[in-house]
Amino acid sequence: MYLETNDFRSWDRPWEPLSSTVVQCSWTVLIPFFNERDMLDTTLSSLAAQDMRFELILIDNGSTDGSGAVAAASCRRLGLDFTLLVEPRPGKVNALAKGVERVRTCYVATCDADTAYPSDYLRQAARLLDQGAAAAGAYFVTPDAAPRDHAKAARRITRAAAVLPDQCHTGGAGQVFRTTVLRRVGQFDARRWGYVLEDHEIMHRVAQHGTIAYGERFWCAPSPRERDRGSIRWTLTERLAYHLTPRPARDWFFYSFLANRLAGRRLTSDRIRERSFQDMVQPIENERLAA
Repeated sequence: MYLETNDFRSWDRPWEPLSSTVVQCSWTVLIPFFNERDMLDTTLSSLAAQDMRFELILIDNGSTDGSGAVAAASCRRLGLDFTLLVEPRPGKVNALAKGVERVRTCYVATCDADTAYPSDYLRQAARLLDQGAAAAGAYFVTPDAAPRDHAKAARRITRAAAVLPDQCHTGGAGQVFRTTVLRRVGQFDARRWGYVLEDHEIMHRVAQHGTIAYGERFWCAPSPRERDRGSIRWTLTERLAYHLTPRPARDWFFYSFLANRLAGRRLTSDRIRERSFQDMVQPIENERLAA
């Protein structure tokens, strides 16, 4: 069963509550985006070539550059059934939360709008999850990576996972989950975690309910473009603390130590967004924040 939006005038129409029943289709792919009109077609083209069936949910996080129209046009050209939602609250966490609410399949993949996926991406992910993992992560390579680059990246992530099995070793562009586990841990929720590094925080919760798997043939290729935003990375101190904090104390690390430090640097989830098209909406957001 696929949900489909064919009329752009009703992208954000009221929805009837969906049943929590899981349907036979194994996969839902979520793509949150903000001002990604130049990148979306490449990403969607790679997903259209998947060798497994999936439902596609696009979440426009308040784009001001017409990204929603571009995404819809690309899906129609590629023959992709899709649902296009609009989440006006800024921030990737809010966009993902809205998307997960619509998921009714066994597995869910979070994909980025500027990333290319091999045609067997979902099949390789299913192979890992079918073995009992709660989640899985893809290693990253450049779009023009040679076989030796793949081998090096695969060795790096599998070795890291062997040493630190309960940590996240990849970004949100390459994460997949069992839907039941994702919901059991509270899924994406800005009230719980509204900062950057949401990919690490969500895996922290998921790891408490099962293993995180990585595979030598499970990969994706984020765009190597320069970012029009400030750094959202954690510091060396934070990274070391993450690796050194024992699993029983990991809640303290995220919700007391790291959250306070990210809040101090104002690294909320909306900072992941690109800046180039925000000038026209920034006064509105500032007024909202001041209210």
